[in-house]
Amino acid sequence: MVTPVAVWGQRMVEPATLAEAALAVLTTPLPADKVRLTGEAAAAWRARRVTAIGQAALPDRPARPASPELRPPREMPKRRKAGSLAGRIALLHALAHIELNAIDLAWDLLARFAAEAMPQRFFDDWVGVAADEARHFALLDRRLTDLGAHYGALPAHDGLWEASQATAHDLAARLAVVPMVLEARGLDVTPAMILSLHRAGDEVSAGLLQIIHDDEIGHVAAGCRWFTHLCACRGLEPAATWQALVRQNFKGLVKPPFNRQSRTAAGFAEPWYLALADEAAEPV
Repeated sequence: MVTPVAVWGQRMVEPATLAEAALAVLTTPLPADKVRLTGEAAAAWRARRVTAIGQAALPDRPARPASPELRPPREMPKRRKAGSLAGRIALLHALAHIELNAIDLAWDLLARFAAEAMPQRFFDDWVGVAADEARHFALLDRRLTDLGAHYGALPAHDGLWEASQATAHDLAARLAVVPMVLEARGLDVTPAMILSLHRAGDEVSAGLLQIIHDDEIGHVAAGCRWFTHLCACRGLEPAATWQALVRQNFKGLVKPPFNRQSRTAAGFAEPWYLALADEAAEPV
């Protein structure tokens, strides 16, 4: 009996390396294919059918579907309140777009910084992050369909990938900004979104956001853990280095309100981010 070979992209083979898997996801435009390829690659990595990290020439930008239309953040329409169906659809669409970007961000990190001398657990963690983000997107996309909408029906902004491009030169900068600023901000704002969905009577959507929030604690924890590891390898003081890298590579402000409980659960020490929040609050 011949065992069927897993379908990978257009070829009847699994990726030879993790970097090859990353390249396949990043150059695949359709979200459903990104989700599928991520799941297959994560399964192959966890089963140790793929063990080599490898290297790949990555695109500056991931492939994207024809919709949604991407606009600068300042040109995005104001989001309606979640009490209306249109408001809930807009919220879930925005979150689905974030999760789609997060799939690509995780794979880009894995392949772009493959030459760093990082332990295998680092790659295990970020493959797990990629798989989580793919699952999150699929959950939100399915919920949009249930509500009579679909991903791509509304415009979206491109701010997340801009953060990736700004940190493409250094793994420490990428970890400092993406999981430790952007995903940590998600921990801050998601509880209020969950509450608004409960108030609107949308318990299904509220439950999905709770799942995403709880998983994101682990993503921020991975960012903190590997940022601290990298600082130790480079002989740098972690808190001061993180603050300096955020000042250099993040255009926005680190400001309250903070979800201190979830940040603490992720191992993110308050003095690190409160120092930047104090700077943001100082008069110019």
